[in-house]
Amino acid sequence: MANDAVAGNATRVAPAEPGDRDDPVRAVLAAYTQDLIAAVHETLSTFLTTEVDTLTEIDASMGRFASAARDAVLVGGKRIRSTFAYWGWRGAVGGAEALPPVLPALAALELLHTFALVHDDVMDASTTRRGRPTAHVALAEQHIAAGHRGDPGRFGEAVAVLIGDLCMVWADRLLAQATVPSARLFEVRRCYDQMRVETVAGQYLDVLGENDPANWSVDRALRVARYKTASYTVQRPLLYGACLAGVPLDDPLASAYTRYGLAVGEAFQLRDDLLGVYGDPAATGKPAGDDLRTGKPTTLLMLARELATPAQLRALERAADGPVDRLAELVVETGAVTRVERMIAERVSDALAALDAAPVDRTARTALTGLATAATNRRA
Repeated sequence: MANDAVAGNATRVAPAEPGDRDDPVRAVLAAYTQDLIAAVHETLSTFLTTEVDTLTEIDASMGRFASAARDAVLVGGKRIRSTFAYWGWRGAVGGAEALPPVLPALAALELLHTFALVHDDVMDASTTRRGRPTAHVALAEQHIAAGHRGDPGRFGEAVAVLIGDLCMVWADRLLAQATVPSARLFEVRRCYDQMRVETVAGQYLDVLGENDPANWSVDRALRVARYKTASYTVQRPLLYGACLAGVPLDDPLASAYTRYGLAVGEAFQLRDDLLGVYGDPAATGKPAGDDLRTGKPTTLLMLARELATPAQLRALERAADGPVDRLAELVVETGAVTRVERMIAERVSDALAALDAAPVDRTARTALTGLATAATNRRA
């Protein structure tokens, strides 16, 4: 997409086919990703400027609150969900369909994602996100700086919940700006609502697991990954994009997207589990070892306990209250890291097999092949 596409004037997003000497995956991803992200960012920025201005008219303090919400949306992020939704749509319509009519619907997923992140950070008591203080931490600091009464931490959490709620409402409003037939938008909305329900279900299971680890298992940890991550990161965005193109949910393409999306989404969460323990905080934007420190029953930790010898299991239990580095070493020694890496590879392989049989546009097939690898073999 050329620069005028980013400005919203283009009618299509379709570069020339890669040359014979090029790596087709690398060529397609390089041709699309940056400009698509820029187009989504500009759509969000334009929409949020109007929304912030409207709230500022109510009261200056409302303007500051809305600005904090806007910043949570616009600062950082890989725009993975809108990217998968785009390819779900493009895979159905081919290369000639105009992008601007569906761009608000794609961008709305980033508002939904911000809602989930801000609430998740409050529930997990996370202090950093994308290398910056989380919303509730930043708001608590503002409370202190302003000399307000009351508990700064409580204030920060309360306002962060409201920021998440506002982003959810904004997502609905932006989705409504997509210019597609009304009957189709109704089907898109049904897919979108299912995505939200599954996200809440997965988040609840995640919270429950942290409070009931003795009754958790690898299967339940994978269920959390399926609903908390796979559903709203890959699978549902792909189906959402297909709905934007008018593809019914019983179509073979939707079936292929479902299989691909679940596989890549689970692999994405499994990679997240590894990065949460062994990733570089400078790359991930989050402290390493938080999941181990809190005993969060991730698939990685559940596998470590399942695979551990009796001596290793005792060592894991003793190390739970000690240095995180030692606990991370013990998890490696059980073979859990190797097993998770194998599970990631198996899921990527299954996702690519789903694409092989899918009636999907050739360029979209190439891009989704690259995204399956890029999303699951990352450092951040």
